[in-house]
Amino acid sequence: MSRRGITRKPDDSDARAIRRASRSVGLQITITSTALVLVVLIAAFTFVFAHIKPGRLFPQGGSHETTIDVGGLEILVGGLVIGTVAIILAGTMSFFATRRAVRPLGDALRLQRAFVADASHELRTPLTVLDARLQLLQRGLAPDDPSAPTVNDLRRDTRTLIGIVNDLLSLAELERSPGPGESIAVPPIARRAIDSMSILATERSISILLEAAEGCATAVPATGIHRCVLALLDNAIDFSPAGSTITVTVEEIKNTVVIRVRDQGPGITGIEPGRIFDRFARAGAAVGGGGTTHTGFGIGLSLVRDTVERFGGTANVLETSPAGTTIELRIPQARQPHPAAAS
Repeated sequence: MSRRGITRKPDDSDARAIRRASRSVGLQITITSTALVLVVLIAAFTFVFAHIKPGRLFPQGGSHETTIDVGGLEILVGGLVIGTVAIILAGTMSFFATRRAVRPLGDALRLQRAFVADASHELRTPLTVLDARLQLLQRGLAPDDPSAPTVNDLRRDTRTLIGIVNDLLSLAELERSPGPGESIAVPPIARRAIDSMSILATERSISILLEAAEGCATAVPATGIHRCVLALLDNAIDFSPAGSTITVTVEEIKNTVVIRVRDQGPGITGIEPGRIFDRFARAGAAVGGGGTTHTGFGIGLSLVRDTVERFGGTANVLETSPAGTTIELRIPQARQPHPAAAS
C-alpha cells in the first residue's frame, strides 16, 4: 500500500530542534539588546553625574532638591524603568520573530523526513523481490557455473541495499517514547540482539559476551534499544579480527542506563571519533573479521545516535586505540522494568 497522501504529525525531535533554535537566537538577540540598552543607560547616567553633583541628586537628610524640571532621582528611576521595559520588549519581540523565522526550517525537516520514508518504503518491495529472484537463480546454478560468483556478488549487493533502505526507513520513522511510568528492561533486549548477531559472529570466529547488571530499565522503546545494540554489534563485527571478543556491558550510573560495546579491532583512524555517527562517514581503511577492507560506517551509527538523542540520551566513542574501540550509549533510567520486556 502506498504511503503517499498520508498526513504526518510534526516530528517531536524536529519540533524540539526548532524550539532550541528559537530560544538560542532569541537569547542572543536579547543579550545584544540588553547590552545596547545598558550602554545607553550608562551614557545617560554619566551625562547626568557630569552635570549634577551626586550631593544634589541625593542630598543628606533625605530631602529631595529639584535641580531641573524633572528631579535627578526620577531621572535615574525613569531610566531604569525604561531600560527594563525595553529589555523585556526586545526579548519578547525577538522570541516571536525568531520563532516565525525558523518555522520554514521545521517544514523543511518534516518534508525531508517524509520523502525519505516514502522513498524507502517504495524501494523496499522491489528490492526484496529482486533478492528473492536472485536467490532462486543462485540455487539453480551449478557450483561450477562461471556466472555463480557474479550472482553471489549481486545478491550480496542487493542485501546491502535492502539494509540501507531499512535503515533509512527506521531513521525517518523513529518511534515515540512510551507513556509516563512505562519502562523497559534493557539486559534481555541486549541478549536478544546478541543472539541475532551470533550467527554472523560465529562465521567470522568472533565471540560476543554480555555483562549486564540486573534491574537496568529505561523508557526507550524495546525496538529502539534492540536496533541500537544490533547496529553497534554489526559495526563491531565488521571491524573485529577473527578470534577476537566483543563485550557488551549494561549498567546503571547516576540515574542513567549505560550500554557499552567494546571490540578488539584496529581502532578508528583517518577520522575524528565523534564523526563516525555522521551519515556515511568515511575513515581510514581497516580489515575486518571477514578479511574485507572497510572504509565507511553507512548510516547505522547515525541511526543509533538519532534514536538515543530522541529520548534524551547520548552516543559517543568512549575510547579507541589499536587495541580496540568502545562505543557508549547513555539513556535515561526508568525504575520499574516492564514485565513484557523481560519475557
